[in-house]
Amino acid sequence: MKSRLINLFLALIVLAACSEQEPPDSSANDAVTGEAAVVETDAITVARNPFFAESPLYMNYPQFDLIQNEHFMPAFERGMAENLEEVEAIASQAAEPSFENTIMELELTGELLDRVATVFFAMASAHTNDEIQELDRQLAPQLAAHQDAILLNRDLFARVDHLYQQKEELNLEPEALRLLEDYHTDFVRAGASLTEAQQQTMRDLNAEIAVLETQFSQNILSEVNDVAVVVDSREELTGLSDARIEAAAQVAISRGLEGRFVLPLLNTSGQPPLANLQNRSLRERIHRTSLSRGSRGGDFDNRQILSDVIRLRAERAQLLGYANHAEYILEQQTAQTVEAVNQRLAELAPPAVANASREAADLQQMIIDDNQDFILASWDWDFYTERLRASRFDFDENQLRPYFEIDNVLQRGVFFAAERLYGITFQERTDLPVYQDDVRVFEVFDADGQTLALFIADFYARPSKRGGAWMNAYISQSGMLGTQPIVANHQNVTKPPEGEPTLLTFDEVTTMFHEFGHALHGMFSNVEYPSFAGTRVPRDFVEYPSQVNEMWATWPEVLENYAVHYQTGEPMPIELLDKVLSTQTFNQGFATTEYLAASIVDQALHQLGPDDVPAAAEIMDFEASALENAGIAMEEVPPRYRATYFNHIMGGYSAGYYSYIWSEVLDADTVEWFKENDGLLRENGDHFRDTLLSRGGSEEAMQLFRNFRGRDAEIEPLLVRRGLN
Repeated sequence: MKSRLINLFLALIVLAACSEQEPPDSSANDAVTGEAAVVETDAITVARNPFFAESPLYMNYPQFDLIQNEHFMPAFERGMAENLEEVEAIASQAAEPSFENTIMELELTGELLDRVATVFFAMASAHTNDEIQELDRQLAPQLAAHQDAILLNRDLFARVDHLYQQKEELNLEPEALRLLEDYHTDFVRAGASLTEAQQQTMRDLNAEIAVLETQFSQNILSEVNDVAVVVDSREELTGLSDARIEAAAQVAISRGLEGRFVLPLLNTSGQPPLANLQNRSLRERIHRTSLSRGSRGGDFDNRQILSDVIRLRAERAQLLGYANHAEYILEQQTAQTVEAVNQRLAELAPPAVANASREAADLQQMIIDDNQDFILASWDWDFYTERLRASRFDFDENQLRPYFEIDNVLQRGVFFAAERLYGITFQERTDLPVYQDDVRVFEVFDADGQTLALFIADFYARPSKRGGAWMNAYISQSGMLGTQPIVANHQNVTKPPEGEPTLLTFDEVTTMFHEFGHALHGMFSNVEYPSFAGTRVPRDFVEYPSQVNEMWATWPEVLENYAVHYQTGEPMPIELLDKVLSTQTFNQGFATTEYLAASIVDQALHQLGPDDVPAAAEIMDFEASALENAGIAMEEVPPRYRATYFNHIMGGYSAGYYSYIWSEVLDADTVEWFKENDGLLRENGDHFRDTLLSRGGSEEAMQLFRNFRGRDAEIEPLLVRRGLN
């Protein structure tokens, strides 16, 4: 039950709530499609529902070629009904509670619900359509109520609590004991110990929050499409590459705007074209449009929804005995306390702002040297940063792209590093169905030649896909269930015109290595219970293995292998390679400041009590005050996400966006370990895999780090990396 319900709903509902894709045309879905999301009544249609039995494909790989929109709701309804029957049978049995008849049985429940939910929420992010979005809205309160029906089941909690109270006498293995303790904690944190009246209040709060979170995210989906910047002439796009201009023309054609150009917005505050566009007024229009999302008035304004969600979360936290939502969330993270997070953010903010201020002064000097009389603004930062990079290091990002052809990066870079470090190998599979033509599937073999996992690679942007990059698992490893992992990585690389190569930016290369770090965490899982599989670890620990994997993107042996010119096959010149490596701390003041600003806003909102939450009209003023009070307010460096389009905090990163920098402390210290131990060696990879990557959530997260590193983490490597020392 924990893996198939608690983790499922906390992870998958979050995935839907955090989606940032543009609302596509309903015809966008190729494999997963249908006329309407309605309950099936035809007996033949029901019998053909591919979710009602395990997939017969290899390793139970999803039947993407058969799945239709109309299959989702019947499978959810049957899955929830079966799940409640399974849980009730456990709760009402006459036998005395035992680990086997209660905890292990709960681990086995919800098989059908798990099967449909993993695919549905994956499609809601990777390949959605109008019907899926409508289903998402319908399912949010239903799944919240379903979770409450289980976690607030008094008879079931009585059995779990009985086992918990006598846990010392049960003589359980360490992983089993941890599972029991986690079950008890999850029930208590869900409200199992509350009175009946309080539990009804909890149900009402959960349902309302679920609806609002989905509405918030779908507003972002709709607005980001609605406010895409339309440009009338090619001349205005001077500075962009021909390929990017052609892509903008193709987007315009797809929207019935032939002869014009459309620049879609990404989920972040900053937008990629700002680095190259010479037209300052167009840069300003793009950036102001980006920053105004969710607070422009009209149908997509998120200020009231955000205010309501923050207040309701605070009410729920206080109902459970916590001062605020942040205190509730952080109790289960490695940080543990509000004070610890506040201290970490506070100690990093001053040096980050100092660095950003020095960077701003350098950029302003460039403006002056150009005989310009304007003051540096946020929409100028990326443009002049690229000019400064070119001046200081004698190269710009566009020089790198011919050496970063996507398949070379994947197979000769990402896969090559994993092969050298862990001994695993990859073979592409073209016989398994995919939900979109450009999605690829690879079988992953362990060092002994046995199948380890299936890996799905989905790299290209499309209107049916949310923004950003992420990993998800269709099937997780479990010794108890005898399952092997099927994991997927997603990015949003702009697809070039037909016949043209896909040439990546350096950021996209790093992202590919990062997401594959998550994939390795899932593929290497070697635990007994599904609750602990793969990336089911605290939110402020989950980014750590993926951040470590980024190091191989610039490791000389790896970089030299994949960074070859897509036309000539010539390796990247050593002088250009040296320049890439020498820029690792370049612009880190900006990058750290924009990230910390978003993290501080997240904490400020979620450390409020219900009565202190600002009204809708005051949300943006509250954000500004929070940044000012933290000493991180810089007009030239807005938060990476402003509150009204901050999808992370609508889901699994609520009061948790600090996790990236928290994890990076572990990551930077781990990179030092690899350097000290000669880097890309099998024995190093095996040690990292055996002590940490394979253990999932089966041990306390920081103990896993100590098992690997031999000591607690030190912050100095992070400060050096980001130029904050």
